[in-house]
Amino acid sequence: MTIENYPYTTDQIAHRLQSVHQRPAPMSEQDMYRFILGSIDLTTLEGTDNVQVVKDLCQKALDFQAQKACMPAAVCVYPPFVKTAAEMLHDQPITVASVAGAFPAGQSPIAVKVAEVRYAVEQGADEIDMVISRGTFLQGDYQTVYDEIKAIKEACKDAKLKVILETGELKTPQNIFKASQIAIAAGADFIKTSTGKIAVNATPEAFLVMMDAIKFHHQQTGKQVGIKAAGGISDPETAIYYVKLLNNVLGSAWMNRDMFRIGASRLASKVAEKIR
Repeated sequence: MTIENYPYTTDQIAHRLQSVHQRPAPMSEQDMYRFILGSIDLTTLEGTDNVQVVKDLCQKALDFQAQKACMPAAVCVYPPFVKTAAEMLHDQPITVASVAGAFPAGQSPIAVKVAEVRYAVEQGADEIDMVISRGTFLQGDYQTVYDEIKAIKEACKDAKLKVILETGELKTPQNIFKASQIAIAAGADFIKTSTGKIAVNATPEAFLVMMDAIKFHHQQTGKQVGIKAAGGISDPETAIYYVKLLNNVLGSAWMNRDMFRIGASRLASKVAEKIR
């Protein structure tokens, strides 16, 4: 596993972000809203979740299709509710995602993490959202972080793996770039910004650094890795900016739900209101 240093300064990052603000959107306003709604992982990850909450969330996803002819990419829930979501969505083009592997802290032995991932997949999860061990990463033990992600990827079997970096705790562009490379090398199908459970979640700066890592990997290997922005993206204007960044850095090959997701609980209804 080779880890490269990040080549851009914070000033260069800021300049690149500002330049995207000034560029036009890559599609019409209505197409943009439809693309955003179709890229959302509709999410409930609360301690008060129960079967009825998850059923209501799945019904909300289905209602978007009925009302707007457009539906979210996935419903994301805790492992105990995967079976409920899978049963409601079994004949629909909405995938079932589950956080697993000691979400959100990641502070459990790897055997426990792997067991939870296997359980979620057995219950019907199409996608697994795991979080890296940030403490292990920050003490410089990159090999253990890699090994854990690789073990969880194997436990996923045919399910896609989204690896959450929790960029608000990694803090620096160098750390975010390194963690992105480790996750990609270990087999991540997506890399994801945040859990939504800490003070600093998705930021354009972190999103840009992660896309740079994805672009570097693609240039070196030809393999595409997806990206998911999650935590704090609660209004259509912010979501549009993330899509503009995506199109500007990674281009049209990433402009689809197989390569781009937004993790949100409040955003979907606001976007749907704008679709005519």
